[in-house]
Amino acid sequence: MEDVHSAEESKVEEASVGTRLRDARIAAGMELEQVAAETRIPQRHLVSIEKGDFAALPSRTYAIGFSRTYARLLGLEEREVLDAVRAELSAAQDQRPAQGARIEPGDPARVPGRGLVWFAMLAAVLLLGGIYAFYNSYFSPGMGPAPLEEPAAQVAQAGDRAQPAPAARPRQVARGPVVFTSTMDGTWVKFYDADGERLYEAQMDEGDSYTVPADANGPQVWTGRPQALAITVGGRQVPRLSDKDEIVRDVPVSPEALLARGDAAPAAPAADGAPPREGADTGTTAAT
Repeated sequence: MEDVHSAEESKVEEASVGTRLRDARIAAGMELEQVAAETRIPQRHLVSIEKGDFAALPSRTYAIGFSRTYARLLGLEEREVLDAVRAELSAAQDQRPAQGARIEPGDPARVPGRGLVWFAMLAAVLLLGGIYAFYNSYFSPGMGPAPLEEPAAQVAQAGDRAQPAPAARPRQVARGPVVFTSTMDGTWVKFYDADGERLYEAQMDEGDSYTVPADANGPQVWTGRPQALAITVGGRQVPRLSDKDEIVRDVPVSPEALLARGDAAPAAPAADGAPPREGADTGTTAAT
């Protein structure tokens, strides 16, 4: 009787991977909405992961990928979490009903027809003929038709078509304020310096902007929507941090680092001729 109680207690103590992720999130003081905003994982999928209902996810690949991203955000051991997820997926797979009977090799109803056999033979002959023609022309190039022009004329035309290499453009001088402007609603972003001290953190709406302090020590950015942030350095537009919907973190945003990403282009003026709204109008928080 005591062995039965000890076995039941060990099962209770062995928490599922979803329970471990939920407990770690609660211990970190994070809500599901914040986790969804930072990981770009839909909140309904996060709920399914915490419940251990991996069958509600689109596929096994999503279950493993979402669990890895969730564990990475919470600072958990990714390999340990992934091993637990694979184990639960395998256990769920074993509990599914057995598939139908396999096709026996001698079933006459499933033997290919004569027409299909002749078609396969014809395709094989055409394939062999194409391979022979390719190797014949590749290893015997002199057997083809003679060129329409003399070799000397061909060389002269090739020299005329050659163009000088364009001169390297001078490197842009790193000066002027760095301004980030959101082009979408609900863009979460966080700026901090090299010491990890927060400079600015907010859920920016379309048109909201933030100017990186000129005296910030090694400013960096963390966001889940880099494609939604337009960047200017001294009024000159520079390439965005990414064109994809992905999480970027610890990306330097000093004028030197941003101009090094590519040649700056003149900044496009606002549609109404007025500068974008500053981040102070959006209820943002900055480090004190």
